[in-house]
Amino acid sequence: MSLQATAPAVLPASRVPDSMDAPPLRWGIMGPGWIAGRFTESVQAHTRQMIAAVGSRSRERSQAFADTFGIAAAYGSYGELAAADIDIVYVATPHTSHHSAALAALAAGKHVLIEKPIGINAAQARDIRDKAAAAGLFAAEALWTFFLPKFDAVRQLLDAGALGTLTTVIAEYGEHFEPGHRIFDPMLAGGPLLDLGTYPLALVTAVLGAPDQLRALGIGHPSGVNGQISAAMSFPGGAHAVVNTQLNNFTPTQASLVGTAATLTLDGPFNMPGGFTLSQPDGTSLRYEEPAGAHFEGLHFEAAAVARAIHAGRTSVAERPLEASILTMDVADAIRGQLGITFPGE
Repeated sequence: MSLQATAPAVLPASRVPDSMDAPPLRWGIMGPGWIAGRFTESVQAHTRQMIAAVGSRSRERSQAFADTFGIAAAYGSYGELAAADIDIVYVATPHTSHHSAALAALAAGKHVLIEKPIGINAAQARDIRDKAAAAGLFAAEALWTFFLPKFDAVRQLLDAGALGTLTTVIAEYGEHFEPGHRIFDPMLAGGPLLDLGTYPLALVTAVLGAPDQLRALGIGHPSGVNGQISAAMSFPGGAHAVVNTQLNNFTPTQASLVGTAATLTLDGPFNMPGGFTLSQPDGTSLRYEEPAGAHFEGLHFEAAAVARAIHAGRTSVAERPLEASILTMDVADAIRGQLGITFPGE
């Protein structure tokens, strides 16, 4: 981006279409947990997509989910769901099953949208990419943040060089979790890195690419998982990034993109619907307003984008291409390598 970037007079408007306009697909939910419930609520309220089936390892859990959301078919195994009369599977199982669940759906000829993280490591992400490509099927990571209208406006600013040369990206995400939450379970790839840390790492890699240097710090949690991770990175050209993620308590969950011409500050929580500010060195600023919200207001955008892509014959989405998901996992793997963190099955 040019050092002589010109400050915009106004911020770009989002180009994200109305989710109701997306052509409908028949969706199957694989893993009827909390995020699957939020996805279903959002999709049913804001789109014409049809949630046609749900499956889990427990027929009773699937039926309870189906009864709650008015879904016609409930199955007691992932294999039964994959074989059902559906177009696409939304994989919302625990992290450790994302890879195997996605492969089962692909093997049955179904497109897949896989809840973040796409796998527990980059090797699994590459395998999903390769299997989908070989079958000619759609596959993407459901990192809903990048499908929100505000991120389309952010992309336009970056593409136009409105920030000048990016020099620094700072992003963090911390939350409080009650005892017994799966994030404290080492056998489910617990700890903050894959749950919360995916968001700041994905933002950093989306705007700066692959780091050429990385230094990570971590500290354990009494449950046996990692409790907090911080990482500093440098990138070709001299940019730096700093990320922090932890499971001890809530943080502002803010993010800043600092350039030679302007600084873009995303309201916290930056990963959810909300606004941002573009600030210039002369003290002037421009404000992008988007109603703050959470999963109900935002998850439908990813479903609509996926439906549009599949109906157009595409096997990926520009908002979160598989190569971007793989890069984020590469960086997460590098962080874990420095901290000695391994996950089940590795």
